[in-house]
Amino acid sequence: MLLSDLTDAATESTPLLAVRDVLTRVVSSPAWLQDALPAGPRAELVPLLVSPTISVFKAVWAEGMSVPPHDHLLWGAIGVYAGREDNEYFRRVEPGSSALESVSGRSLAVGDVSLMGDDLIHAVSAPVWTGALHVYGGDFLAKQRSMWVDGVEEPSDGTQTQAIFEAANAGR
Repeated sequence: MLLSDLTDAATESTPLLAVRDVLTRVVSSPAWLQDALPAGPRAELVPLLVSPTISVFKAVWAEGMSVPPHDHLLWGAIGVYAGREDNEYFRRVEPGSSALESVSGRSLAVGDVSLMGDDLIHAVSAPVWTGALHVYGGDFLAKQRSMWVDGVEEPSDGTQTQAIFEAANAGR
């Protein structure tokens, strides 16, 4: 039901807002999500659905885990169903520049939903084990994205992100 609701929402005239409404509904009563998609004992980023229209991932963050600044190049929505996800938002210092400046941040607790535009750059950290649904407006796996490692912009096809999740699992 969840994946079909999100797929339907992605076809609405304002898909990001429709996806937000679905996520708000499901994370407001998160017990079934916590049972179906446990937040632990492994950090993981699991694709639940990937299509040309929408991608849905289960993201489980290990306690103390973080991912450096990165972009998605697609609109997105995050719904937290366990723990807390801390986001720091960045923008390029100048258009076309790879230098970033921090502009704001937001902590997402259980029941919170956050929306991201297709130009958003953010870093994520989790102070506790966290479970979240990450939804993107398109085929997330087909996008060549960027990640800023030690302040340097590098191409990112997801390999670095998976390595961060595996390192979090190895370090426990």
